[in-house]
Amino acid sequence: MDYYPDLDLFARTELLQGTPPDALRVLQAWAGRRRLAAGDILFQQGDRTTSLFLVIAGRLRASQMAQGGQQIIIRYIGPGEVAGCAAFVENDTHPGTVTAVDDSHLIGWTSASLRQIMERYPVIAINAVALLCRRYHEMQIRLREVSTERVERRIGHTLLRLAHQSGRRTARGIEIAFPLSRRDLAEMVGTTLYTVSRIVSVWEERGIVSSGRRRVVLCKPHALAAIADEEE
Repeated sequence: MDYYPDLDLFARTELLQGTPPDALRVLQAWAGRRRLAAGDILFQQGDRTTSLFLVIAGRLRASQMAQGGQQIIIRYIGPGEVAGCAAFVENDTHPGTVTAVDDSHLIGWTSASLRQIMERYPVIAINAVALLCRRYHEMQIRLREVSTERVERRIGHTLLRLAHQSGRRTARGIEIAFPLSRRDLAEMVGTTLYTVSRIVSVWEERGIVSSGRRRVVLCKPHALAAIADEEE
């Protein structure tokens, strides 16, 4: 069965905030709907760019494959965020692969429809520019971290960002609300699985984090923040 979000939820997404309700109803009518099971691929690196997708429920992972065969996780895409930003700038191909981490519900528009939508509703075009600027800023921060920071600080910053984006409070602390393995973490911060395992194990012994079954809990987020922000 197709998944129809209510208009209030639709209006809170990063692309459609500020769009009038009558316009949202038109956009729903123009949209195509997709459901992905965990592990399904939405599109692969190098695939032709044909559509932009809005995540209504679930979570996606965007990654790139380097020439040497190493996978790099670019970002996680949660409810209210978009996948396939190449459609905004009419790129011929997707720069990365997007895979469902959880069962996910998506709404999408073809690249041609997207151009018509932005011409018809300028607020969406303005939101698209702001969205691209935020992601550019995010990538600048991560590039600086990889270039200048010790790996402990990079792991700390990454876990804190993920907790801010998708954390939920539990009795044990702030749980990152989607499956995250140590290999995933290594691919996000640009280091080896061995290095991440060694550092996270030390943090577990100190009661700062807890991990298992691809779940990570920040038990002492303030202690982790101190590690992430300590001077070189």
